[in-house]
Amino acid sequence: MTRLHELVGDDLSAEQAEVVGEAVSGRRGKVPAPMIAWLRNPELARRAQRLGELLRFETSLEPPLSELAILVCGRHWTSHHEWTAHKKIALSVGVDPKTIEDIAAGRQPVTMDAREEMVYRVSSMLLASGRIDNVLYRRGVDVLGERGMVELVSILGYYSLVALTLNAFEIGLPEGYAPELAGGQCT
Repeated sequence: MTRLHELVGDDLSAEQAEVVGEAVSGRRGKVPAPMIAWLRNPELARRAQRLGELLRFETSLEPPLSELAILVCGRHWTSHHEWTAHKKIALSVGVDPKTIEDIAAGRQPVTMDAREEMVYRVSSMLLASGRIDNVLYRRGVDVLGERGMVELVSILGYYSLVALTLNAFEIGLPEGYAPELAGGQCT
């Protein structure tokens, strides 16, 4: 059960209503779930939503790569709502269902191309240790480019914020509960 009630209609201040309007008129066409919490600080909601829109829709990483990173992040944080929402998106942009199944189970997927494998490896190492070793970093730049690496790290940071917000305030539960996340973490 969500710990915060969703602010709608007369519950919204003028500034909150403006931020909601910006989100709804943006590329998502709706209020992203973590904004239920972020709206308690309208400027936080505005800036976080805009950053999320940039990282989701306007990077050099192809949508399947972004979604793969988001799934690794959702699995790392066991963020049920994030996982549920982005699993659907990942499938719709062509992420292999077996890859998604492996990530949910905490296994390294085996059916990935070089770019997917790099996103998975960098994401997994960074989330597990807070660092990327020199060898993997150089390989990441070779495969994804410097811009791609910066964008990947930014996606992981942003979706960690999303996951922690969703988890702390139990947003999207119980309807977004993902039973496949009941097992282990990514390796």
